[in-house]
Amino acid sequence: MEWREEGAVLRVRKHGENAVILDVLTEGHGRVAGVVRGGTGRKLSAILQPGAQLDVTWKARLEEHLGAFTVEPIRSRAAQSMGGRLALAGLNAVTGLLCFALPEREAHPPLYGRSVQLLDLLGQDELWPLGYLRWELALLEELGFGLDLSSCAVTGATEGLVYVSPKSGRAVSRTGAGEWADRLLPLPPVLLRQGAASTADILEALTVTGHFLEHHLAASLGDKPVPEARARLLDLLRRSA
Repeated sequence: MEWREEGAVLRVRKHGENAVILDVLTEGHGRVAGVVRGGTGRKLSAILQPGAQLDVTWKARLEEHLGAFTVEPIRSRAAQSMGGRLALAGLNAVTGLLCFALPEREAHPPLYGRSVQLLDLLGQDELWPLGYLRWELALLEELGFGLDLSSCAVTGATEGLVYVSPKSGRAVSRTGAGEWADRLLPLPPVLLRQGAASTADILEALTVTGHFLEHHLAASLGDKPVPEARARLLDLLRRSA
């Protein structure tokens, strides 16, 4: 079994004396792990950095085997990711969530494209938080837990939407909420692509997406905890705000 594709590095784990297990995200094969022999050496370790874009060739005797990678660099994002605390925290959150959420060897081409675009934004601190929010929404959508904010789940109205149902992910208007308002999540305008998208607005929106990551996506994965890297990113955003 053999295939060749471009991929973004998600995680590198030591394996034996001089090898590593590499996790990459590819368009056609999804999240794939494989052994890189000599991966701890000076030459390869400089290439095998989270966020890096690689040309990878995967080989195995059988498809279900772990397999082995040979790699060639396409571009490094080290300068971007090390350009500031937000960039590094963002990289860790994105790669951590992809490893957490994606089943191995299940292709998600739209999410791959959005993930590469987001990684390319690292270091552009004025654009990155909003890009990250939209990426989390895309992640939830791709895995079957997307929010439907087009109309009120109760009345069908498309105006006056101010809440999100924590169970269905549907928008709810103030009128439709009634006495249940205190049990609903807030619907910040940035989730409707309205308003100025300040850091405070984005943080409020990330509280909403975080609910669905924790109580819906994580629950579907056996209640695995959401990676701590996400919480560290939000804490950094709160302090910057």
